[in-house]
Amino acid sequence: MPRHFRRHRPPWWPHDEPWPPQGPPGPHLRRIFFWRIISLFAVLAMLVTGLCSLAFWLVFISWDRLEVPQEGLPFIFLAGLGVGLVGLIMLAWLLRRVTVPFGDLLEAVGQVEAGDYTARAVERGPAEVRALVRAFNAMAERLQLTETQRRNLLADVTHELRTPLTVIQGNLEGLLDGVYPRDDAHLAAILEDTRVLARLIDDLRTLAMAESGALQLHREPTDFGILANETVASFRPQAESAGVDLSVDVAEELPLLDLDPVRMREVLANLIANALRYTPAGGQVCVTAQVDPVEQRVTVSVSDTGTGISAEALPHIFDRFYKSGDSHGTGLGLAIAKNLVVAHGGEISAYSPGGSSAGTTIRFSLLLS
Repeated sequence: MPRHFRRHRPPWWPHDEPWPPQGPPGPHLRRIFFWRIISLFAVLAMLVTGLCSLAFWLVFISWDRLEVPQEGLPFIFLAGLGVGLVGLIMLAWLLRRVTVPFGDLLEAVGQVEAGDYTARAVERGPAEVRALVRAFNAMAERLQLTETQRRNLLADVTHELRTPLTVIQGNLEGLLDGVYPRDDAHLAAILEDTRVLARLIDDLRTLAMAESGALQLHREPTDFGILANETVASFRPQAESAGVDLSVDVAEELPLLDLDPVRMREVLANLIANALRYTPAGGQVCVTAQVDPVEQRVTVSVSDTGTGISAEALPHIFDRFYKSGDSHGTGLGLAIAKNLVVAHGGEISAYSPGGSSAGTTIRFSLLLS
């Protein structure tokens, strides 16, 4: 918008419309647009008519000098009239080719303004108008996707919060009513549910900050080998009780990495916990880290010999709240891991051939500092 218009209300702007405009054009502005197009058409039509009249007048005043036979007068008149009509038809066609797509676009803008994000405008008209319509359709599609994700997120968060709260409420009511004895066993169950609720809230906060770009990383030179071994050691009792062999293999030549050790430990913890969850007794979970000197990257893999992931589910495992039919988690662990890796400037992917005991490998890479 020109700087002059930003500071001064144009004289043609409707008095009941705020200036500067705070949103899409209202009905008054749309009517002004169409009236201006009609006025432009009328001016151009008068211009074409005037030019044709001027041409006829020049022909008539120079008739004797041109020495044109009288028999050719009707032909010249009809030819001039035909040229004028063709000019008017072409002018009307050009104006319609521009105004109709703009009319469709303004109608779609009004629908989006009213909250209907499914509105789309038809791509037609000149190349510039088609580019404008294409950009609007892309914007509307993104708004629709964002609105769908927002509704799904609210539904998922409500569902995930309801479960521990219901358990806590039921146990407390049982204790107050005397149904359950007020002993350490029942109090410990309530405490565990509060911890589940706290972890869920922390996960939601971390995910929200990572997706919005507000997550601050406290980077420092970190020995990834020590970090990986400490993280694996914290899961070793859980792996032993489940009968799963948990191992770690970090390359000795791995240099110090510039990363946030707390967040990277969270990434490894989510991946290892997910691998242990789907690995049966007698299986293996292995954490490896190798250096790629060509691409100047460190590649970290968490592999298991579990049930694997189906081809239909594989593209969605990093989506928040996505859970397979046999999942017992919140569906946030892998989504958090992906966002934290991306925040470090890395990439993450998953591979699973499918089938029983085929296993899954989740691999992420980080740039060398």
